[in-house]
Amino acid sequence: MSASRLKPLIVPGFFALVGIAILVALGIWQLERLQWKEALIARIDARIHSAPVPAPTEADWPRWNADADEYRPVSVRGTFLDDKTAFVTANAVLERDAGATLGYMVLTPLRLADGSIVIVNRGFVPVELKNGLKLVGAGEVTVTGLMRAPQEQGWFVPDDDPAKGHWFTRDPARIAAAFGLRRVAPFTIDRAAQSDGGLPGSPWPRGGLTVVSFPNRHLEYAFTWFGLAATLLVVFTAWAMRSAKGAES
Repeated sequence: MSASRLKPLIVPGFFALVGIAILVALGIWQLERLQWKEALIARIDARIHSAPVPAPTEADWPRWNADADEYRPVSVRGTFLDDKTAFVTANAVLERDAGATLGYMVLTPLRLADGSIVIVNRGFVPVELKNGLKLVGAGEVTVTGLMRAPQEQGWFVPDDDPAKGHWFTRDPARIAAAFGLRRVAPFTIDRAAQSDGGLPGSPWPRGGLTVVSFPNRHLEYAFTWFGLAATLLVVFTAWAMRSAKGAES
């Protein structure tokens, strides 16, 4: 093919090459994310089935890290501050193969012997049972459960309104600020089903409902980017061949 026939293809070819390079790079990045996600899932799966250890003390809180510590089983002993409970709006699947039930996570501060506080998610209660839930002083209890990082507020999640008792985000810092609490841990604990912290003689709030799920569609995304790169290559090649034939005629 002569230089005069190639010249009209240089600029489109350059942009096609750049596009293909970007799409391939995105596909490779998704494969790297896939390896990272699979390693993360494996670490947390091993962590979540380990034996409970004492929860980090206040001196250890500055070093608490969600990547290394979230979903780790821990135990902690203290006294619930029932009058400072936040009912955080949530959905929960209470029975296998059943739909989600609207209700609340019951988050209550637990004051430890040294005066520091850990906020405990005592479990879930359906909307219709909330008003009948009587939180009473149970004395000193030992709570076992999973450490959780603060929940980030999503784009479509309303703002919390503590004055009206409307909570939508499981964030210990916000709860502490609303109730004037100090020395509060940067994590919460999701109470295990058989741990202390529920109400005597009542199945509510129901603990042990932590959902450990990590979307892992990186391989699908990688194939999508590689497929788009291949499509762009085929389309450009076909166009270039038609253009070259048109120039010859």
